[in-house]
Amino acid sequence: MKHVIVIPDGGADLPLPELDGLTPFQAADTPVLDKIAREGRVGTAATTPEGFGAGSDVCTMDLLGYDPARYHTGRAPLEAAALGLMPPPPATIFRLNLVTVGEDSDDAGQMLDHSAGAITDSEARVLLKDLLAHWQRSQPDLAATLSLTPGESYRSVLIDTAELGYDAVETTPPHEIPGLPWANHLPAGAKPAAEKLTALIESSAEVLTDHEVNWARRDADLRPANLAWIWGQGTTPQLPSFESRFGLRGAMLTSVDLLRGIARLIGWDVLDCPGLTSYHDTDYDAQARATIEALSDYDLVVCHVEAPDEASHQADFETKVASLEAIDSRILTPLVAHLESTYGDPEVNDEDEGWRLLVLPDHYTLCSTRKHDPTPVPFAIRGAWMRSVVERPFTEAAANESDLHIDPGHDLMEYFLRSGLRG
Repeated sequence: MKHVIVIPDGGADLPLPELDGLTPFQAADTPVLDKIAREGRVGTAATTPEGFGAGSDVCTMDLLGYDPARYHTGRAPLEAAALGLMPPPPATIFRLNLVTVGEDSDDAGQMLDHSAGAITDSEARVLLKDLLAHWQRSQPDLAATLSLTPGESYRSVLIDTAELGYDAVETTPPHEIPGLPWANHLPAGAKPAAEKLTALIESSAEVLTDHEVNWARRDADLRPANLAWIWGQGTTPQLPSFESRFGLRGAMLTSVDLLRGIARLIGWDVLDCPGLTSYHDTDYDAQARATIEALSDYDLVVCHVEAPDEASHQADFETKVASLEAIDSRILTPLVAHLESTYGDPEVNDEDEGWRLLVLPDHYTLCSTRKHDPTPVPFAIRGAWMRSVVERPFTEAAANESDLHIDPGHDLMEYFLRSGLRG
């Protein structure tokens, strides 16, 4: 049997007054997604375990069947794995964001944008190279044990081989403090370690604020990347392979290093698909074609789309709705047609291979707050031996009204793969 998981990242939301009291899922025109829900099973999954924040690292690991309480060592190590960076402990791995903080009198000191206006890869690489050189010149003792590797856009990986007790430091994701004073959320805890991170963050403004890349961005009416924000630390985790646990070969299609890293750590292939971005300008059609092609070689393919989450972080409900509609019309429409025509229905014909499709966001991302939220997410499963006697659309409210609620969320994978199968 073939299996596909489509993840509209951060797609779930609360009702918005700008959408006449509807959520983006309710407001979006998604006939295929609603058909999947009506003909299959609808429910909720608690993808944010107690004691964890609703980050994509935790929630994606959870929905893929890996208990974060057992396997999660931090967000940054997962992203580092996507770049082939898996240093053994005691090396500590951090996520470094190029961010925009307020410069004018009315927003001075505020965290304005965790993505520095979706800065381009080429711009980010220039800034990161000069940032590391600045640290090496101005704070050679602190920088001696550091390495800095660019990721995608505003994302990069910072590794420190110094043993300073970083596990006792509390760091804050920049997307969790939009519009708030960033100085109130600097690293805290074990003093030598927290003080080092704070010094690096604060001194980054010295080279970034007046960098020529940022002046060019201001001239183009784009947000400057005027601060480097360090967070999400941890050490390289050890995860058992997905195939050893579930007996299936998997592959990942995503524009996000975090998910690439998780995929590699569980033994999946990460598939290249030119044209993918983390925003609504992504090539949805190419991702649909790549997902369909991958089914010839893999038992399970994950199709992850970041656009709804990024729109939510910008409080852009219109783009969020548009991205959900694009996922429906340009990914789910050809995907479902291919599954039905190629793999058939073993309930009707014993010779058909069969298929199952799971659609769910990894977490809620609220346009109203621009933050993630730990509310259990809606999901829909359609395919062989997946039928419900109650027809429901794909909305948060319909999922909450269902009698199918999976908690802990890491049990969802077993349900998706095995529930209702003969024998």
